[in-house]
Amino acid sequence: MATDKKLFLFEEVEKHNKIKDCWLIISGKVYDVTPFMDEHPGGDEVLLSATGKDGSDDFEDVGHSDAARGMMEKYYIGEIDPSTVPTKRTYIPPQQAPHTHDNTLIKILQFLVPLLILGFALVVRHYTKKD
Repeated sequence: MATDKKLFLFEEVEKHNKIKDCWLIISGKVYDVTPFMDEHPGGDEVLLSATGKDGSDDFEDVGHSDAARGMMEKYYIGEIDPSTVPTKRTYIPPQQAPHTHDNTLIKILQFLVPLLILGFALVVRHYTKKD
């Protein structure tokens, strides 16, 4: 890795999100992976999906080999200013109105359907019975 570390703002790194200009943030470090786009075993879509955010979780979830981690050194271009990286957003589900369900129809059907099946079975038995 280079000895003098350049410090990048998140807003600057975030702009590099194209196939011909792709930077990633992984573990607080910035990598210009543009030359690696065609060579990446998972394809360029995988790398592009990790742009514009801290891609550390995406990188770690895949379980990269030691060789892959070693390859990262040649793409290292500096560090990210941690104060500029947005905090992770947690998913908050939309508020829903309480579900009020009228069970009257269901209760009637639970009573009538077995009676109808029994009645149908008796009718079929009566008309198919040999004298």
